Amino acid sequence: MTALTSSGLSDAKATLEGAKQLAATLLSERGEASGALLARDLHGVLRALDARERHDFQRFLATEFRPDKAALRAAAQRYLADDTAEAAAALAQSADPPRQELLRRMNMARGGTGALIAMRSEINARLGAEPELKLLDADLRHLFASWFNRGFLELRRIDWQSPAAVLEKLIAYEAVHAIKGWDDLRRRLAPDRRCFAFFHPALPGEPLIFVEVALVKGLATSMAPLLSQDMEQDTSMALCADTAIFYSISNCQDGLRGVSFGNFLIKQVVEELHAEFPQLQRFSTLSPVPGFRRWLTQQLAEQGNPDAALLPELAREGWWYDQERSEPLHAALMRLCATYLTRPASPGNRIDPVARFHLGNGARLKQIDWLGNTAPRGIQESFGIMVNYLYDIETIESNHEAFVNDGTVMRSADVDALLAAEHGVELGVLRKHTTP
Repeated sequence: MTALTSSGLSDAKATLEGAKQLAATLLSERGEASGALLARDLHGVLRALDARERHDFQRFLATEFRPDKAALRAAAQRYLADDTAEAAAALAQSADPPRQELLRRMNMARGGTGALIAMRSEINARLGAEPELKLLDADLRHLFASWFNRGFLELRRIDWQSPAAVLEKLIAYEAVHAIKGWDDLRRRLAPDRRCFAFFHPALPGEPLIFVEVALVKGLATSMAPLLSQDMEQDTSMALCADTAIFYSISNCQDGLRGVSFGNFLIKQVVEELHAEFPQLQRFSTLSPVPGFRRWLTQQLAEQGNPDAALLPELAREGWWYDQERSEPLHAALMRLCATYLTRPASPGNRIDPVARFHLGNGARLKQIDWLGNTAPRGIQESFGIMVNYLYDIETIESNHEAFVNDGTVMRSADVDALLAAEHGVELGVLRKHTTP
């Protein structure tokens, strides 16, 4: 195999084999300047490959560049014989795969970070069928967790004066409540609304995650008023608001999946809003419950379930528009949703992903909202039920610790009342984890 230098790359080398040679040469290169040129050439080749060839290169990265077995074995034996800090550090260094160093060097090229994020996005879809790619995925995730450390992130407010390219990305990346064109976006950036996003210096103009906020009076329990384009757009509405409602949080980069930004984002946005609007008394979400319908359908299908009669009623189209048909379902669905959101995690019985996110960030389960979202997605995910998670500055840390340490879901008395109805117990028995 002929080694390539950093002097340039002929068209004949713009092949899969050329990419492999460049990768090997890049890893062996010592100079930073020549390494940056090699990284640039490598990314140029990879852009010229078709999807199948890029797949082959990704498999090459995943299966080659592993730790040296002899060196790792020797380091392990030294550590077993003498478990000092120095021996542990030497073992960790020997266990670090050369692949990680290669990825670090690929990141030296202009646009390298974005290219590696795109690579991880591509391999994510194949991890189930090709477990060997999990090694490459794990290395990329490990590096991204360091490169996208909170210290490198910049919080920016996005408004109607932001660059058009950024506004277009909001429309494209909105993952919770689709933005239906420019008029809808203008309403979401009105004076009584706020939108904040995290950006990173390596991805200028590319939001990593953004949150949309409505400034309102009282606790919002339904999406329709928040998304309405008919409401007045008046700065005074923001000045007299007492509640900030976080109604949509969207991750923008699929290749950064599993790298946490949301916890930092919400906490910093709470601080920003509190500084701008000191009169705000509550910081709450209006959140979907994406796993509820699937979980409930499985529960009701079990033999002997006392609520099994709900299934045929819930299967009837349009019941949520008819109060006469929906009211008999109201109490049962509310108490069952309370159980779903507060039950302990177990193998094969995961915590709702949105609940896990907010509870893990220190919020508490404030309120369950009947038919808060009757759009098709809301019905499909949770029979229209939504949830308010409350971020109380004074209790965020203690709530977070309670949830992370033993899965305790801090919740309101209203939620406890639903649980008492579901389990047939005295309300006082449930008050241990209750806050006003």
